[in-house]
Amino acid sequence: MSDLTAKNLKLALWETLNSVKEGKMEAGQGDAIASQAREILRTTNIQLRISQQAKRPVHADVISFSET
Repeated sequence: MSDLTAKNLKLALWETLNSVKEGKMEAGQGDAIASQAREILRTTNIQLRISQQAKRPVHADVISFSET
């Protein structure tokens, strides 16, 4: 399993979309993967907002996720 990064998440979503289009994956499974990706992005967004509102530095994990 590869590290969780924005780039890897994007690649996984494209692979999922292509698999659904090619009939290699059921649409429901693709939807479940997309749903998990949305939750990851929502969580990251919330972490950024909390840091901004609290005027605290952004956690290194969030920066690492977005930069790689």
